[in-house]
Amino acid sequence: MTKWVAPSPENPRRITILGSTGSVGQSTVDLIARDPASYRVEALVARRSVELLAEQARRLRARLAVVADPGQYPALKEALAGTAIEVAAGPDAVVEAASRPAEWVMAAVVGFAGLAPTLVAARRGAMVALANKEALVCAGSLLMDAIEQSGGVLLPVDSEHNAIFQVFEPDQHRAIDRLILTASGGPFRNWSLADMADVTPEQALAHPNWDMGDKISIDSATMMNKGLELIEAHLLFGLPEKQVDIVVHPQSVIHSMVAYSDGSVLAQLGTADMRIPISHALGWPSRIDGPAAKLDFMGIPALTFERPDSGRFPALRLAREALVTGGYAPIVLNATNEAAVAAFLARRIGFLDIARIVEDVMAGWDGLSDAVDGLQQVEAADLEARRLAEEICRTRVRNG
Repeated sequence: MTKWVAPSPENPRRITILGSTGSVGQSTVDLIARDPASYRVEALVARRSVELLAEQARRLRARLAVVADPGQYPALKEALAGTAIEVAAGPDAVVEAASRPAEWVMAAVVGFAGLAPTLVAARRGAMVALANKEALVCAGSLLMDAIEQSGGVLLPVDSEHNAIFQVFEPDQHRAIDRLILTASGGPFRNWSLADMADVTPEQALAHPNWDMGDKISIDSATMMNKGLELIEAHLLFGLPEKQVDIVVHPQSVIHSMVAYSDGSVLAQLGTADMRIPISHALGWPSRIDGPAAKLDFMGIPALTFERPDSGRFPALRLAREALVTGGYAPIVLNATNEAAVAAFLARRIGFLDIARIVEDVMAGWDGLSDAVDGLQQVEAADLEARRLAEEICRTRVRNG
């Protein structure tokens, strides 16, 4: 910890934000803009949102602005004409942005696309604030090895893993009984399977507590989000699958807990505002002032807890099976889920088809538990799983 210095006007922290125009990225920009003297923005990366990216780059005086879609390069160049801000586009430019000498990198590119730049940042010894759960799910050993070998640090930004990070005592690892991930239950917590069969994308995107991007919101509705977090928790904190529990907590006040062998349970509480875990990661190893509403204990409702229903939400079972199986299973789980979610948002398949497609591809994958040796195998498996998922999607559309 001694190598990391807290951000301040005297020691400004160099920042890169991968995914600056998404929900997490915008919250990160908001926090930096509130204390601009404590940060120097090296690079901002977006997928397609040129107008917002250009506005952010001007506001934060970024050195480099990158749009992942090469077709958006002329628009970005025009939007930043007359400034000293460098402009670039395309997948290679995204990776190059991650290689720039920023001490702190927010990895918030959604989906598998965030893996390559996150690995680049990890390998050069950066503080990687990880909001991209897919990178860890698909290439956990590669990412964790890169952090260890480079001397970098991985700071979890997901509210659940950040909560555990805050109350996890590394020197008491043997005394940890279990990790408890909390889940809101999503918008369909009390819906029957029959009702969920007719769910529309608009209904699935309407999360009761959190304001998130489309893909993450659908994952929350299917509870795949919690399944991916289960795999993440195992990788981040080194506990086996059987010591990671999930509990439904509809109020989203307790963000996760660590239970110790002496009977103590340590929890992190706060309002449902992603700027809280982002602030924690942004200021680490110190804490910084944040704009999120403070928790009013007299005003919060009663806190309730329920067992998750893997019958109505099979994504939980599939994720746990993928973690136990290992090998290619987490890669296949993630890739098929991404493809199925995209098909659902495009109204090509039904809501319940998402988990069914994931299960079908996993069940038919030859050598699911085989060891994965490197990034090339990860990428090849990801592409093949998406192809198989798309094939199933087309079949379901043809058959009605």
